[in-house]
This record gives sequence, C-alpha cells and structure tokens, in this order.
Amino acid sequence: MFGGHPLSVWIGFTALVGVLLFLDLAVLNRRSHVLGMKEALRWAGSLVACALLFGAFIIWREGRTAGLEYYTGYLIELSLSVDNLFVFILVFQYFRVPPALQPRVLKWGILGAIIMRLIMIMAGALLLQRFEWIIYVFGAILIVTGFRMFRSNDDDLVDLEHNRVVRIARKLFRFSPGYDGQHFFSHTVTGARVATPLLLVLIVVEWTDLVFAIDSIPAIFAITRDPFLVYSSNIFAILGLRAMFFVLAGMMDKFEYLKPGVAAILVFVGIKMVLSNWVHPPITLSLGVIVGILTLAVTMSLVKSRREAVKAVATEGVEGPTFK
Repeated sequence: MFGGHPLSVWIGFTALVGVLLFLDLAVLNRRSHVLGMKEALRWAGSLVACALLFGAFIIWREGRTAGLEYYTGYLIELSLSVDNLFVFILVFQYFRVPPALQPRVLKWGILGAIIMRLIMIMAGALLLQRFEWIIYVFGAILIVTGFRMFRSNDDDLVDLEHNRVVRIARKLFRFSPGYDGQHFFSHTVTGARVATPLLLVLIVVEWTDLVFAIDSIPAIFAITRDPFLVYSSNIFAILGLRAMFFVLAGMMDKFEYLKPGVAAILVFVGIKMVLSNWVHPPITLSLGVIVGILTLAVTMSLVKSRREAVKAVATEGVEGPTFK
C-alpha cells in the first residue's frame, strides 16, 4: 500500500503539503481575493520550485530513476492541470461567477481534488497489483481520451444546461436565483434555507476535476507504479492550481496548441502502457518526448499569438482609426 516507502516518508510529505496549504489558504490568502499577476506568479513559481526541489530529494534518497519518474509524472500532471484550469475558466464564465467569488470556489475545489486523488491513486495501485490486465484498460482509456481531445472543444465540456450532474444537483438542492456573497447557502425572506449558485459552481468544478483525474491517474501509472511518486507528483501539480488560475485567466487565447499537445501526451503514454509488457523504453526517453511535445505546443502557440497580434496592428494601421 505504501509502495515500499516507510510510513514516516508519507507522514513527512503529508506534513509538507499541510504547511504549503496553510501558507497558501490561511496565511497569504486568509481572505479569499483575486490575486494580482505579480502575486500569482510569485506563488506559482514558489510551488514549482518546491516541486523541483522535492524531485531532487527523491533522487538523493532513492536514486536517479525514481527522481526521473517523479519529474516525468509531475510534467504530465502539470500539463493536464493547466488544461483543467482552462475548463474552470469557462465554467466560471458560463455561470457568470464574479471574480471576487472565484477564489473561494478554487480553494474548496483544490482541497476536494487532493482527497479525491489520494482515494483514486490508492484504488488504482490496488487494482494494478491484483489485476495485471487492467493496465491495458488504462492504456485504452488514455488513447481514446487523447483522440477525443484532438477533436473536442472546451465549449463542449461546459455546455451545462443539460448536464447530468447539474440536473441531479438541482433535484437535491433548492437554489436561490442569485449569488449571496461568498456563501454556499443562504436564506429566503421567509427564512427557508437554500443553496446559492456558488455551490452549484463548486459541484461542477469538483466534477470536472474528477473527469480529468480519470485521465491523469492512469497516465502517471504508465510512468511509475510507485503510489508515493504518483501521489506526490499529483499533489504538487494541484497545489499550484489556484495561483496558476490567475496567471492564465487572461491568457487563454495565447495557448491554442496546448490542448493538442496534451492530447498527444495522453496517446503516447497510453500506447506505452498498452505495450508495457513487451516494450520498455528508458524513462529518459519518455521524459524527453513529453518535454518535447510541451515545448513544441507552447512555442507554436506563442508564435501564432504573436503573428496574429502583429497582423492586427498592421491591419489597424492600414485601415486607420475610426472616429465617431
């Protein structure tokens, strides 16, 4: 269950995560507020630095192979988490969540995601131990998901009017017509207790994270079967989500090719998982492929964004300003 690691390692890592969460949610952001770009970049960068230092600790304690597995898993989870953030942004837009209320949803959403990931990772590790053939099921899920991601649009994921989760939530709770500050529950003028739309947004955010976890958990098991490496890389990717959200909120249009890049990574690790009993590529090759795909996707996105910006400026210059 502990992946060959002593209980002290799990306890120590849990304590580290607790300290980082406490600093993030109870000290630096005791009152939920919209992070400015500089503040968000500082905190996101600090968490990435912690994740990289933890990888160095893994290398020191368990060797180069374990460290590279951790770094590869972290890159996969981070890229999937960024794609998940874009969906969060669209969900907030769909429900017209005021910017001042978004940090509260993100805070509780991240706490819920950490608990869900731990449960799913333990379940996945147990399944792989007892049913070796399930590795092929995981691989097939990743390949199918990757090809679907190539063809899909984020707008399809947030067409929530007829979504089953939203319909169930509306049957279970009576919702007020509007938001009531940062409250998930409120009272009507008659004193009846009702849920606010903010609770519905939180439910949808947790549901979308669960959907992404179904992809991300099998993906990292293609890299390592060690539950501790799987969990630690997952958690470090999740910890930076709240800060990264405010960094990426105004940059969605600048990363057009990120989704195809993530889809390519899912297909790659899915094929690797399906062929795992016959083909054993070195971890350095897997890490190189993933880094190469992400670098290409980001570079192509930035180049296209820059060209469109230059074209827009040139077009404006030719047409001239319009005065009314």
